[in-house]
Order: sequence, then C-alpha cells, then structure tokens
Amino acid sequence: MKRAIVALLLTLSAKGATFDENAAQRFANLALACVNKEYPNKISHNLSSDRDVAPPRKLTPAFYGCYDWHSSVHGHWLLARLARTFPDAPFTRAAREVLRRDLSKENIAAEVKYLEGEGRASFERPYGLAWLLQLGAELHEWDDPLAKELAGNLVPLEAAARKHVMTWLPKMTNPIRIGEHTQTAFSLGLMIDAARIEGDEAFVNLLTKRAQDYYMKDRNCPLSWEPGGEDFLSPCLAEADVMRRVLPALPYSVWLGSFLPDIPIDGSNNWLHPAVVTDRSDPKLAHLDGLNLSRAWMLEGIASGLMDGDPRIEALRAAAAAHREAGLAAVTGEHYEGGHWLGSFAVYLTTGRGIR
Repeated sequence: MKRAIVALLLTLSAKGATFDENAAQRFANLALACVNKEYPNKISHNLSSDRDVAPPRKLTPAFYGCYDWHSSVHGHWLLARLARTFPDAPFTRAAREVLRRDLSKENIAAEVKYLEGEGRASFERPYGLAWLLQLGAELHEWDDPLAKELAGNLVPLEAAARKHVMTWLPKMTNPIRIGEHTQTAFSLGLMIDAARIEGDEAFVNLLTKRAQDYYMKDRNCPLSWEPGGEDFLSPCLAEADVMRRVLPALPYSVWLGSFLPDIPIDGSNNWLHPAVVTDRSDPKLAHLDGLNLSRAWMLEGIASGLMDGDPRIEALRAAAAAHREAGLAAVTGEHYEGGHWLGSFAVYLTTGRGIR
C-alpha cells in the first residue's frame, strides 16, 4: 500500500502538483490547530429539553472543534490521510496522538448516542455523514496497528451514519442540486468510494442506484450559471464526478456528451475559470476558495472516467490545473473562516483521493 501511495504522489508530481512533506506539514498544521479548538463554534443542535444544553465538547466529544462538526470530522480525516501518506514526517506523531485521543471508544460511544438522539434524523446529512464514512475508509485502508484500533472504535458510529442514510435515500425522490453542504451528488461520491473500500455491497448498490435514478436522464447542465455566490461545490461537476463512479467508460462518455456538451475538444483552458474571492474573512464568501479546490479534483475525476484518447481530456485537465493553482494558493490559514476546513479539501485534491 505504501508503494501505491508513493507511486500516486510521483504521478501527481508529474502532472504539476506541488505536494511534498513541506506542503503536507502546512495542511497538517491547519488541522492540528483546530480539531481541539472549541470556540468559535457553529453547532447544528436540536434541543428536546434542558438536559440537551451543554458545550460542544460534551455534546460531541470526538468532533467538537474546527468550528462545526463536519469540519472536525474531515479535519481528523486529513490527519489520518497525511499520517498514512507521510509516516515519518515531523507532524505525524502529533497527528497520531490527536487521532488516538479523540477517536477513543468512549468518545465514539458518546457520538453514537448523540447521533441517535431524538430529533436528529437529519443531523449532518448528507455531507458530514459522508465525511465520517470517508474517515472510516481511510482508517480501514491504513495498514497500521493504531489505525486498525481506531477503525474498530469507529464502527458503531459508521453503522449509525449508514442507517441514517439508508433510511433517508429511498424516501428522497429528488436530488438536492445546490453548491453547499446538502448537495446530494458530492456526498454520494464520497460514500460510494468509502463503501467500496469497506466492501459494503448492499450500501454500494443503494448509493449507485440512487445516483442513476437521480441523474441518468439529466441533459445540458447549465455550467454557465455557476458559481453561486457562496458555493464550495459545483452542482454540474459534482454530478458528472459521481456518475463516472457508477457508469463504465463508454456509456459514461455518451452520458457526459449530453450532460456537458460544451466541454472543448481542442484542449482549451478558456472555458471554465477559477472563482475570485473578494473577502476571505467572510466565511460564506471564502467558500469560493473551496470551490476552486473541489472543481479541480472533480475535473480530474471526470477526465479519469473517460476512455484513453477522448478529445475532452486535455481541456478537462487544463481547467483542473488552473483551479488547482488558484485553490492551493488560498490555503494559508490567515483567516479561520477558511483555515478550519480548506486544508481538508487541499489534501483530498493533492493526494488524488477518489480517483481510482
């Protein structure tokens, strides 16, 4: 597995990605600074009685930092991903200690109790739950004694998250097509990847069926309408990125031609431009930095789903490179509004997570 990761990093380097131990240290520092930083905190908390009034560290003792629950979850995913990728880096010891402390059996049991509490059927659905399952998959794949222990600790919370998703998806007749957390396509992609890694065939079947139900007949996605002013996900690209996970290359190529018919075939990089952020201290406007990062990996994902020689691949990769450059340049940590979460998106991009 270590050789495979090294090979991936060499491939990314060949494509122009700047990702080495120094870059990993920068991203790791962002997560280490926030996973146990309780305030400021934006909680999505349903109170049923006075007994539910408590500080974040008491409500969700594993995932109380990084401003909100889902950012804390993917902050822990970041630490696992980087510690696995760079086992001898200076930050790895601190990352492992945070994971050991926060993902204890006791903390995860409290998280399960919270998730299954009254009035929380929609808690962090689907975005936070999808990242939780990604965290479980990362630990599951990591050939390391600590990772195996923590993966075992996380199993009850993963089961509770899957139960919420499997109860919800069959009842949701239409997808959610926005550029923020509740978007369906992005979370379906994360969950499909995680379920395949963990060998959960029943969950994979449900997720892939719902993706096809939602998106198979879609045509002419209005990419020119994007981005919305507060998007950190592209509705059009996220849909194309999840469909390459559920269709073989040839039918995917045909579907993509109908869904995004204006992708250039001449290698042009003048068809989809990175978003411009005017105020990175504004937490919603800063979303657009995340959009550039997520667009970059989705464009690369879409290209990976096409057959070799497809004339659209060069333009997809050119647009991905422009978005990669703009997105990574913004991951500075200068403003907590972006620093508490952008590192996770940068690591997802630079390590090629989600691309087989």
